[in-house]
Amino acid sequence: MSDLLARELVACGASELRERAAGVTFSGTLECAYRACLWSRIASRVFLTLAEFEARDAAELHAAVESLDWPAQLAPGATLGCDFSGRHPAITHTHYGAQKLKDGIVDAMRSATGARPDVARERPDVRVHAHAYGTHVTLALDLSGDSLHRRGYRSAGGEAPLKENVAAGVLLRAGWEELAAQGAELLDPLCGSGTLCIEAALIASGRAPGLTRGYFGFLGWRGHDAALWERLRREALERARTGESTTAIVRGADRDPHAIRIAGDNAERAAVASMLRLEVAPLAAAAPLARAAAARPGLVCTNPPYGVRLGDREAARAVHRELGEVLRRRFNGWQAAVLTAAPGLGTELGLRAYRTHALWNGGIECRLLRIRVEPGSAREPGSLGRGLEHLKDTPGAQMFANRLAKNLKRLARWAERGAVSCYRLYDADMPEYAFAIDRYQSLAPEEAWLCVQEYAPPAEIEPQAARRRRGEVLASLPEVTGVPPARIRLRTRRRTRRGEQYHRLDERGQFLVVMEGGLRFRVNLGDYLDTGLFLDQRIIRARVRDAARGARFLNLFAYTGAASVYAAAGGAVSSTAVDLSRTYLEWARHNLALNGFDTAAHACVQADCREWLKQAAHSGARFELVFLAPPTFSNSKRMAGVLDVTRDHAALIDDCARLLAAAGLIVFSTNAQRFRLDTALTTRYDVRDVSAATLPKDFERNPHIHRCYELRPR
Repeated sequence: MSDLLARELVACGASELRERAAGVTFSGTLECAYRACLWSRIASRVFLTLAEFEARDAAELHAAVESLDWPAQLAPGATLGCDFSGRHPAITHTHYGAQKLKDGIVDAMRSATGARPDVARERPDVRVHAHAYGTHVTLALDLSGDSLHRRGYRSAGGEAPLKENVAAGVLLRAGWEELAAQGAELLDPLCGSGTLCIEAALIASGRAPGLTRGYFGFLGWRGHDAALWERLRREALERARTGESTTAIVRGADRDPHAIRIAGDNAERAAVASMLRLEVAPLAAAAPLARAAAARPGLVCTNPPYGVRLGDREAARAVHRELGEVLRRRFNGWQAAVLTAAPGLGTELGLRAYRTHALWNGGIECRLLRIRVEPGSAREPGSLGRGLEHLKDTPGAQMFANRLAKNLKRLARWAERGAVSCYRLYDADMPEYAFAIDRYQSLAPEEAWLCVQEYAPPAEIEPQAARRRRGEVLASLPEVTGVPPARIRLRTRRRTRRGEQYHRLDERGQFLVVMEGGLRFRVNLGDYLDTGLFLDQRIIRARVRDAARGARFLNLFAYTGAASVYAAAGGAVSSTAVDLSRTYLEWARHNLALNGFDTAAHACVQADCREWLKQAAHSGARFELVFLAPPTFSNSKRMAGVLDVTRDHAALIDDCARLLAAAGLIVFSTNAQRFRLDTALTTRYDVRDVSAATLPKDFERNPHIHRCYELRPR
């Protein structure tokens, strides 16, 4: 949600914004910081950076902290709270880091004033936070004092509470701010304690979420400007009074009368009770208001139970199925935003999400499914191939089946000889049947699966012709390959906007374990544009294994860590996998664990690779082998700037070379079409083009599937 947070901060007067994986850095005045604390619906905390320094151990941390001017921050008699986070090579426990931080501040205050501040665990006058990135420590004042999701209106959250800032982020991502300005209706038919409804009312009325809070971390800070803060609060109160006239409608319903009573009490404390319409009603009764339905569509926004709150996963499935039926039957033309945490439950809705967003509610990884409720979004999970039997005997189906059978016969023998269990079976061999079909052999149970990707047809192809060809392919696949429809996954591989290559597509959450090169890997054939294992890089990974013995290995843009697994299998003494995605790094850890490799020796680091390279160069890290496989293009909102491999590959290679040990090797791979290596690199490196040597037999029809180079500094 860092892009949503950045938008809020701009409205607060922030400048020099930089989105990161877990937040946004910015510059601004004290008024800007106060506005962020008062108005941000997304932020958890607002930190004011006091200092940055290197500390190799606890003693150096203590000395650096003690050297700062703490009397400028803490008044005599003020209470103190300290937090420590991040990963430090010597300070391995956050509690110990917080203690050393506290000791440094206390010693500095005692030396300067003769008195030491008292420590308060709850609501200290001043809270100080230290974050370590390796030996680099950032010291900051926590202006929020406590997480900003605690608005102050909720006394009881029910059994599965949704954090307030997550609820607000869901609503903003779903476009509720714009809909509310048009006087639209919002309904949460499973509202529980009312968090989504209350946050929706706060947004619709323009009421600052911080108005109901009685505590901020800056109130006891020596730099606090009480007059400025009071002016900003009065301004927010006046805006809230003006916003009470909004024509937006916010409704909540739940079958549990106790939950509705809690929601009403929470709404009273949030000062939005007059805006909400809460009722005890079953999900089956959910419907738009007649006036709203006649005027303009609205938004159904809800967080259905997912098995924890109900204590029954099957009951949660039933709720999702019922929700989907209600949406299809009564909310045609509306938008829906459904937040779900259990893998696979999203498919029970029977509606196709046009966007899926990964986010976290506390420690729970969730998926936000954004749906346009319309006939074209309906789907029936598990219905692949049903009703297409009549197409098996058409001339086109016969032609496709013959080609597929020929490929299968040729490649099956090759795969068996080479112990290749996952390979490309067909890749638009016949242009009119533009599909890529990959075969995966899973372990436990041992069974074949097909991943079928349809290349989106060009605009000049009649939709009816495209549907017929798709039907002919799906009708032919089970008979030719012997793979039943239940184990065939179909996706349309459209030309995405640049940088969207790793976006989530679906919500099955089904992982298989497959074998490659004697190693085990998790793959997911339905939820992502790619499955977790780039089949065209099979030989590249084998070369990495051959070169890894005794090496310290660096895997940049690591994706699901397959190259790290190969390097570990080849005898690498250690490996470091760097990627910006928490999801893919967890996947990488699973892959390492599947093969019995200790993640203590084989680390996974969540970071922007370009920033990590610059910091690693200063830390003295060295590697004998580096695998560099950046995406063709990335404009991830969590990354600084834009990455274009055609433009940036030379700089990336140079940054990698700064980390190479003597006689070190860089293996650089890219899938960029029409890629040309920067010729200036040949003056600095011995370059070996191994693209042809790393092209697998199953990708021979597409010799430009990747380019691969091995580079050693001259």
